[in-house]
Amino acid sequence: MKTRLLLGLTFLLGYGVSQAQNLPANPDPGKCYVKCITKDEFKDVEETIEVYPAYTKLQVVPATYKTIEERVLVTEASKKFVYVPAVYETVSVPYIKKEGRTDLSINPATFGSSSRTFEVYPKTSGWEYKETACDSPNKEDCVVACFVEYPAQSRDVSYTTLANDATTGSIPVKQVPASYKKRVVKTPARMDQIDIPATYSTIKRQVLVNPATTTSVKVPSKMSTVTRTVLAKKGGITTWEEVDCGLLSANVLPIFYETGSARITPASKKIIDNNLLTLLNSKPVSIELMSHTDSRGNDDFNMSLSQQRANSVVNYLVSKGISRSRLSGKGYGESRLVNRCSNGVECSASQHQKNRRTEFRVINN
Repeated sequence: MKTRLLLGLTFLLGYGVSQAQNLPANPDPGKCYVKCITKDEFKDVEETIEVYPAYTKLQVVPATYKTIEERVLVTEASKKFVYVPAVYETVSVPYIKKEGRTDLSINPATFGSSSRTFEVYPKTSGWEYKETACDSPNKEDCVVACFVEYPAQSRDVSYTTLANDATTGSIPVKQVPASYKKRVVKTPARMDQIDIPATYSTIKRQVLVNPATTTSVKVPSKMSTVTRTVLAKKGGITTWEEVDCGLLSANVLPIFYETGSARITPASKKIIDNNLLTLLNSKPVSIELMSHTDSRGNDDFNMSLSQQRANSVVNYLVSKGISRSRLSGKGYGESRLVNRCSNGVECSASQHQKNRRTEFRVINN
């Protein structure tokens, strides 16, 4: 497997020399390189800043008072009004309950008949030509002109005439009188006025003797030293880093977990420190982490568990100062077994253990 990888890598590097640009200058035969983009470099600087400004603190000297007595008006003089209601009497008031009116009667129109003679065609006259028998070959010699007169034509037309047009007659209807009871004021209401005298009382009140004043005290400012991170060197430069060719393919790490757990044991943390952390601190490369499980248990649970285990390694490296952008973690569950121990196949504990593995490989960033 590793031989095939080296042959393929040699072919790709040879092809890349003619097709790509910015490859490593004067590479050594049999060596592998990955393209890295340098990261921004930062440094911590200390700076003393004013965290609380100097100010003036004021203290109040309270005002002083003295007590005096004073006679004051508590109720003003006023007038009291007593209402005396009106006295009423009842009278009868006539009114028209229903007004009189004049009803109308209808006398319809009457008609007669007559007739009239109309001329429907006028009297006419004119010349008429008739042919007669004669010996002349010209027919016009045989024509006779006669002056003819026709009388006018007339027709009698009957029609209806108005004898008397429609009229109305009047019928008087008398009004209906009535009366109602009404209460009227016999003696109007009035207000009787009563005078109410003012009342007084003696009160005690405090008057100002000395107004309040202030005294000032100067409070110095407070300083503090803060540490802030500043950009020391701008990254973004593409470089080629020589790496062990074996790191370009999947390398198994003996990282162990408790059953059904993604928590990294102290022993596994030491393996990560000695392998992955050392590599990432020595070279600006990126790595891919791949976690796997054996076939025992639910397939969906194993896929989720493997992803959690890959995330645990990524989070541990981030806690050690490695940028998360340089790390890629993916769980494959039981989809990439290295032996025949799939679902339903009886295998030993050591055979299943070979499938419970975490691998890593170097990738371009």
